Amino acid sequence: MRPYLEKVQRPPGASWAWLDRKLEDGIPFQWHHHPEFELTLTLNSRGQRFIGDHIGTYDDGDLVLIGPNLPHTWVSRERIETGPHVAQVMWFHPDWAAALGATLVELRPVTALLARAGRAVNFSPEIAGEARPRIRRLFATPPDERVLPLLDLLQFLATDDHATPLATAAALIVPSADRTRIDRVLDHIHVSYAEALSLPALADIAALSESGLHRMFKRHTQQTITGYVTALRIGEACALLSGSERPIAHIAGDVGYDSLANFNRRFKALKGMTPRDYRNRFGDGR
Repeated sequence: MRPYLEKVQRPPGASWAWLDRKLEDGIPFQWHHHPEFELTLTLNSRGQRFIGDHIGTYDDGDLVLIGPNLPHTWVSRERIETGPHVAQVMWFHPDWAAALGATLVELRPVTALLARAGRAVNFSPEIAGEARPRIRRLFATPPDERVLPLLDLLQFLATDDHATPLATAAALIVPSADRTRIDRVLDHIHVSYAEALSLPALADIAALSESGLHRMFKRHTQQTITGYVTALRIGEACALLSGSERPIAHIAGDVGYDSLANFNRRFKALKGMTPRDYRNRFGDGR
């Protein structure tokens, strides 16, 4: 499935959004990003998570906070017991979080936590375990009464001294003046990354010169356009290698590489192993 710019819709009368997602057939690979922070608790499921340049495994009770516009997806491999795979997801906009932090000095620990979310934060098993019933109660609370439990939850998570970052690159911290431009460019890249991307065409989408596009992209992603596209291509290749038996040469073509040797070289540079070694380690048949 192609990655995409997800449009998060807040319910009427709410300042943030949530979803209690239940999937009988498993969590599919859907490589996407959005301008909101995302806090996700995954239940009754095991598999892999892809966040920025991070690829790791997750288990029941995995709790992660993701910063704005950091590409991510989970891919389930098995359920733990009878019942659906569950993802309880909470989204809130950076402007919402900034307004709270500017107004309520008591939320400074939360502000510090959110600043770390640009690389994504994986909470420790102990804190995630204690947060689990809090999140269950939050989702059982009437919608118009959920904002205070959310703030209480974030305050609690901010006490986790053993939370760990996942991605090596920071997220896109985008000033409002540039948000439309960068979203247009990222939307196009995420839809078309497996094709030959034209720098002049991307500059036209951003309504910038090519040098201006380079500066804006590097400022907001801490990566070059080429590096960002490579990470997207290799990220989907990882999902295809671990979740299908498709020949490696075909996967290379699927994600935009005409040369298998070039694909192998790029893959090993990012993942520290060959595509074949990756499949042997993470594939369904392991």
